[in-house]
Amino acid sequence: MAPELAAADADAINCNYNFQDTLMKSIPIKKTHLVGATLFAAALALPSPHPAFAEAAPEKGIVAFKYLNYEDKDTNPAQERIEVNAFTVMAMAPIAGKWSISTTYTNDSVSGASPSHYNAVSGASIKEHRQAVDLGLTRYFQKGTITLGSSYSSENDYISRSYSAQGSLSTEDKNTTFTLGGSYTTDTINPTTDKTSFYDKQSFALLAGITKILTKTDIVQLNLGFSRGWGYFNDPYKMLDARPERRESETIMTRWNHHFDGTDGTSRISYRYYTDTFGIHAHTFGLEYVQPVASDWTITPSVRFSSQTAADFYYPVGPADPADPAVQQVSQEAQDAKTMGLPVSLDQRLSAFGALTLGIKVEKRIAKEWVVDAKYEIYEQRAGWSLTGGGDKGLAPFSATFFQLGVSRQF
Repeated sequence: MAPELAAADADAINCNYNFQDTLMKSIPIKKTHLVGATLFAAALALPSPHPAFAEAAPEKGIVAFKYLNYEDKDTNPAQERIEVNAFTVMAMAPIAGKWSISTTYTNDSVSGASPSHYNAVSGASIKEHRQAVDLGLTRYFQKGTITLGSSYSSENDYISRSYSAQGSLSTEDKNTTFTLGGSYTTDTINPTTDKTSFYDKQSFALLAGITKILTKTDIVQLNLGFSRGWGYFNDPYKMLDARPERRESETIMTRWNHHFDGTDGTSRISYRYYTDTFGIHAHTFGLEYVQPVASDWTITPSVRFSSQTAADFYYPVGPADPADPAVQQVSQEAQDAKTMGLPVSLDQRLSAFGALTLGIKVEKRIAKEWVVDAKYEIYEQRAGWSLTGGGDKGLAPFSATFFQLGVSRQF
């Protein structure tokens, strides 16, 4: 279990999906760099149970399945690679023309070892299993909706519970929709390295947004987010990791969808800015192009670039120990900070770096009710790609691959 992903990746993985906003929910993050965000993306990639302008109740239900495979590529050839296999099942059903109920179940397993450049306490092999479920109930009105949700996630060292509410209101001409939502999450951490220790963390999040149809071919969206958390933010599996007990973050997300009549394709452009009290500032740029082709096929290439600054209390590790080249040195400055009770972390996910993700998705509609899709992404991370410079020169390059396969049916 790790408390969070790199800021530029964890909250930005959904930049390039449709304008629908799912219920805010807690997704416990794994020991790997992108696993938690990837599982969240797999869930988001399922057909949304709520239309973009959700004042009208859905006429049909949906059942969907998504399979995910993740592999990282450690630079140390002797290091066992992390692999994740997961599946997500979603179902939504309309009720009495004014309501809908939805549920999502996620089951994933992680195997391998912590990447050598993440400063794990040990390189012991990882074998984990997680299950998560969420429920949502939506009431549709003439000009808006109200959705209540709850989610629960459990693994061997982490339990998370979350409760959320979200509402939307549209103008008379149905060209503008306002959204307001909030969530409360409580997490319990029980590290496998010390089964007698239990730690708690709580957080709440707020979301306010506006979605507007500008023209027949253009839709834009602006979302503002705020979160505040308190409790245990340390990573018990990292060396010399002592973080502040409070964390606040703010986000600004903008999206623009444009339809091209000539090609019948649609571009999806997004930008997201993130800042928090740890001292991290992150920018994420996303671009997708959805192109229908013959025989009900759709091809969607995508690119996403993210960059973040380092946390105020991040300390890079020093050169390898001559007596053991596989062991990096902890700087005296970091040890002194720990001794004085100051925040300190060697977790390189809190360092400054940039990351590039390239992807391709292929979708096929079968008859009127069935849709199958496959998506492949390559992720590359480098310290030198940080837009602000100052990346950790000791940060080893990191890469990973993602493969998703899905099927959905309307009924």
